Amino acid sequence: MRQLQFVEKGKLEWREAPDPKLEGDGEAIVRPVALATCDIDVAFVQGRFPAQPFPFGHECVAEVTDVGDGVKSIAPGDLVSVPFQISCGECDACRAGRTGNCDSVARLSTYGLPIGDDYGGFASDSVKVPYPDAMLVPIPDGVSAATVASLSDNIPDAWRCVAPPLADRPGAPVLIAMGAGSIALYSIAIALALGAERVDVVGGNSRDRELAAKLGANVLGEEFPNRVGFYPVTVDASADPDGIACVLRSTDRDGYSTSIGIYLEPTPLPLLDMFTQGITFVTGRPHVRTIMPQVLDLVREGKFDPDPMTVNRVDWDDAQEALSDLRAKTVVSREGAA
Repeated sequence: MRQLQFVEKGKLEWREAPDPKLEGDGEAIVRPVALATCDIDVAFVQGRFPAQPFPFGHECVAEVTDVGDGVKSIAPGDLVSVPFQISCGECDACRAGRTGNCDSVARLSTYGLPIGDDYGGFASDSVKVPYPDAMLVPIPDGVSAATVASLSDNIPDAWRCVAPPLADRPGAPVLIAMGAGSIALYSIAIALALGAERVDVVGGNSRDRELAAKLGANVLGEEFPNRVGFYPVTVDASADPDGIACVLRSTDRDGYSTSIGIYLEPTPLPLLDMFTQGITFVTGRPHVRTIMPQVLDLVREGKFDPDPMTVNRVDWDDAQEALSDLRAKTVVSREGAA
């Protein structure tokens, strides 16, 4: 089969790889039909995160092509979303909802990233899923594969930034520090769908600020000030030391602040502000499999539309060229994909 591999900065190549085969009754084979790029994929392709070659792609909707005899919840022909993290669904961590830290696999095991064990990437003709009954999420009729191609990672990541805090503080205003990526934009749309009084944004590039305004956010400026104001809910999606400092100083008393930025260097935090306000600060990877059904319900009910966040749409055969020059959220679809 063909598998698209990241080779080096600005270079992806189709390469031949062995066809995955069922090796147990509790496995499935899927054929990706819509691939979405993650914000971190842009960083790899642009050389901001150095990496050795790896199979590319960790967000997709796929068609099930084969299942083992022990698989009960899905069948060949089903359209499913595949979470990027590998999880068994049965260990203590999975049962507690911490599916990103499954005890049954090597730490950080994922699809399409140069970490953990190698499970392949979704920019492939075929992929094996080791725990399909636990991992795979059926796509309901009427929902386009391309629309929810990012359900594997970025959309749940955005949901966890705003949904739990807004459940505790219904209707609260939200502040988001943007960088160049889709998670901030998904967070805007989800927060408004969940009833946030308003969403204010600061930072980001001109394209993302323009899209944020179209989504209904108030754009406060492109530079990060010391403090914007005080908000019960704040989100750092900037990956910028000035951005995270701004949102932490802007988090109100007993407020919630979530950072999805990846900081490669030690980064100062305004700990005195955080202490005196008594805030709850969350960072780290989301447990996407636990979140996926809740996000999918918002899409199915028409309350949240991920499509405006997709900047580029590409045919599968054009993936190598398009993704080697990756600059923004891109969805790659096979011909005939729903």
